[in-house]
Amino acid sequence: MLRKIIYSMLIFTGYASAVLSAGAQIFYPEWQIGYHRTETVQPDKWYPSVVPGAVQLDVMKAENYKQPWWYADNVHQFDWMEEVWFTYRTTFEHPKLKTGERLFFHSKGIDYRFKIILNDVTVWEQEGMFTYVEVDLTDRLQARNELRIVLYPVPTLGIKVNPDNPDQYRQNARESVKPAVSYGWDWHPRCVTRGIWDETYLITHPPVRLSDVAVSYTLNDDLTQAHLKADVTGMQLSGKTYRWTLTSPNGKTVLEKQGQFSSDTSTVEADLESPSLWWPNGYGNPDLYTSAFVLMNNNRESDRRTSRIGFRRIRLVMNEGAWKEPQPFPLTRAVAPSGLEVNNRRIFGKGSNWVHPEVFIGTITAERYREQLILAKNAYFNIVRVWGGGIVNKESFFDICDETGILVWQEFPLACNNYPDKPEYLRTLEQEAASIVKRLKRHACLAIWSGGNELFNSWGGMTEQSYALRLLNSICYRLDPQTPFIYTSPFYGVGHGHYLFYDPAIDREVFQWMMEAHRTAYTEFGVPALSNTDALKRFIPAADLFPPRENSAWKTHHAYGAWRKSSWLEWDTYCKYFGEPESLDELVRNSQLLQSEGYKFIFEEARRQKPYCSMAINWCYQEPWPAAANNSLICWPNEPKPAYYDVAGSLRPTMASLRIPKFTWSEGEELTCDLFLLNDAYEPVAPVLLTVVLKHDGKETELLKWECKGAEPFRNVQGPTVHFRLPHMKSKQFTVQVKAESKTEYESEYTLLRPYAGV
Repeated sequence: MLRKIIYSMLIFTGYASAVLSAGAQIFYPEWQIGYHRTETVQPDKWYPSVVPGAVQLDVMKAENYKQPWWYADNVHQFDWMEEVWFTYRTTFEHPKLKTGERLFFHSKGIDYRFKIILNDVTVWEQEGMFTYVEVDLTDRLQARNELRIVLYPVPTLGIKVNPDNPDQYRQNARESVKPAVSYGWDWHPRCVTRGIWDETYLITHPPVRLSDVAVSYTLNDDLTQAHLKADVTGMQLSGKTYRWTLTSPNGKTVLEKQGQFSSDTSTVEADLESPSLWWPNGYGNPDLYTSAFVLMNNNRESDRRTSRIGFRRIRLVMNEGAWKEPQPFPLTRAVAPSGLEVNNRRIFGKGSNWVHPEVFIGTITAERYREQLILAKNAYFNIVRVWGGGIVNKESFFDICDETGILVWQEFPLACNNYPDKPEYLRTLEQEAASIVKRLKRHACLAIWSGGNELFNSWGGMTEQSYALRLLNSICYRLDPQTPFIYTSPFYGVGHGHYLFYDPAIDREVFQWMMEAHRTAYTEFGVPALSNTDALKRFIPAADLFPPRENSAWKTHHAYGAWRKSSWLEWDTYCKYFGEPESLDELVRNSQLLQSEGYKFIFEEARRQKPYCSMAINWCYQEPWPAAANNSLICWPNEPKPAYYDVAGSLRPTMASLRIPKFTWSEGEELTCDLFLLNDAYEPVAPVLLTVVLKHDGKETELLKWECKGAEPFRNVQGPTVHFRLPHMKSKQFTVQVKAESKTEYESEYTLLRPYAGV
């Protein structure tokens, strides 16, 4: 059965340049799904299927698996599905087609390798989940039709791994372009998803139509003029006329051009004077124009392509001071550029690593993207790094980033593996990468292309000479030369890690290693904490909640053995600072305090290292399923931890900041800390009186006053150093606060500890 929508007027969905012609019909099939052990054996049973979705969820519902799937150890119910075939099927009557109309099957995402069969004839085969599918079915239609999509088993190299070392699982993904994360990671269960994961339908197309209108532009050096190009392709366009308009952010038509096509491929050009620029969050408005390209046939509007344009220029440039390195002989190259320049202005990149917000990516909605990205915007983020072990997100993700001014560092689906030079793999990678670049390059938010995650490390083993990375570089240069490309993160000069508040192997806290670091950017770093107490109670059985045990759901949800034996729970660290907890609430509270103070220090220290340092992006922002302990700022599905709010405080454009060299302080010890005024904004900061005070046991003691003379645009100012002999204190915790006279929005506060007496 088909659900049919008939469009009597021209409309478009979002701003993805996907528009329906007048009178077009979209049919949303009702799908069934079945599984089978070999390709030729047919399913014994057929079950209703939700599309978009995942095969695991359909089988779970039909066969009454334990639910919810993310509770306790229920995720292991899906393990058997990796080696079997799945088939979707639907039936439909021959639709009524007007003269010259064609019926197409269209899908924005099928995971992962599949073939499409219409009435027992294979009409399409594909490996790759990020290339849109559009197949003309017209010539093989019958009065009644059966359409099947056959999914191959999960791609794997058959590498057997130790379940206690989940990092090894990802090796099975190294010869496919399927995201490695679903094979198991330290924050993601082993659950290798498959299925129709994005919008999928049947659609009629008229004989005269636009196939694509790709609008691009170049800006002159001082950004006062934009030269636009619309590369148009279509069917039977010759002799037809067009009208192209551009509407400003305030709704005013600022460009209008008309003409006639001479062929089915054409390029239309125009100039726009004094365009309003698109700016990232915190540096201006993310202004967006609307382009409408209209096809006229017999003096009537017959087709339209609408898209949004944000005029901006983004570059990666050398960091200030980077050309001075290295100084001694023998000389080698300087560190690579990692400074973000937007519209001829340096900006400081503040943000987080983005992972897809659901294990089953077919269930991700625009609403989920929006609520998480609004939280990111409210935390002063201006960039997210879309990590290479995960998916390339749905179109709505990029639309919302365009609207909110959040830059996107987009990695291709390569992570922590040595991807081969084999022709079969490279063919699929080329197909997928070209599709990704063509789809995303129009977005104002797109800031950086990256080959993938941690490919130059020992566990990656790749270099600039690896064919896969040379291929990706060439594709990005050919299709989107104005967007910066990097081979991987980290690259030379940039740092990943550390991921702990305290590492007993080196007897160092986050305070020490971060102060000693000298990097042009910090694009991964983490401090773990437990999820919120209420969240833990939703997915860990009550009998297992406290104390945590390794042989329980705590391990399934990454508290034990996720990265090393004790991660991410870090029980010994919490006992070191606070003593053994007596309740779950106490354990959660202590872990989250360390996460908050650790993240505050790293983000602010990275900002203090500006202008040599240009970026701070933590690992990670959110979770795809409920983690008992993790480095994330947001608990699944969308519940901020306390650290989210503290990070937001540390990313304010202008703020007072203290560099405190350690976390625990003893009575009689001299407290030392350096005072800064941090300014990432392009407005000068007026003089301000800053006062540092010590708070403990209900008392408040003034430690230092600084009559700061203000700060120049986009510049920090270092002030004096506090030296104060700590008094006797009864409380286990105390705080140091920086007050700002008449500027409370600059104020900051830090929680410190007295040493735990049991140590």
